[in-house]
Amino acid sequence: MLKLKTVSGRLRELFRGRDQSVKADPVPRKLLVVDDEESICFSMSEYFSQHGYKVDTAREMEEAEGLLKKTEYKVIIQDLRLGAARHPDGIEIIKMVHKRNPDTRIVVLTSYGSPEVEAEARDAGADAFLRKPKPLSQVAQVVQGLIESPRSRASA
Repeated sequence: MLKLKTVSGRLRELFRGRDQSVKADPVPRKLLVVDDEESICFSMSEYFSQHGYKVDTAREMEEAEGLLKKTEYKVIIQDLRLGAARHPDGIEIIKMVHKRNPDTRIVVLTSYGSPEVEAEARDAGADAFLRKPKPLSQVAQVVQGLIESPRSRASA
């Protein structure tokens, strides 16, 4: 019975975050959400912040470029089309990020998608392509999977 109490006490410490053997992530998990829909930026910011990420948001390409110049992100979640643009601005952001920091993981979350657009995004450096609407928990699973898996140089 003593052993069970020790185990349950250890689990309690883990859930409370008091376990000294569990190391914190040495690099803060920084995330950038790029989407012209304010509600998506807000909901993703709230959700991921509650799960230990430092989240920045951008609603237009220029704002995203400014953030990318001064901050290095682990993951970027972005829409392909920002505002009324007919050309998918998101492809340009993917190329810029991939060139500056090839280790940043990129998730495209868009309602505009075709096999051709998905191939173009992946060729530019996107790691995942999701179609809106997508539950935040599923987006988070993709993000966590990308963080935990090393980037394959063959697909980079």
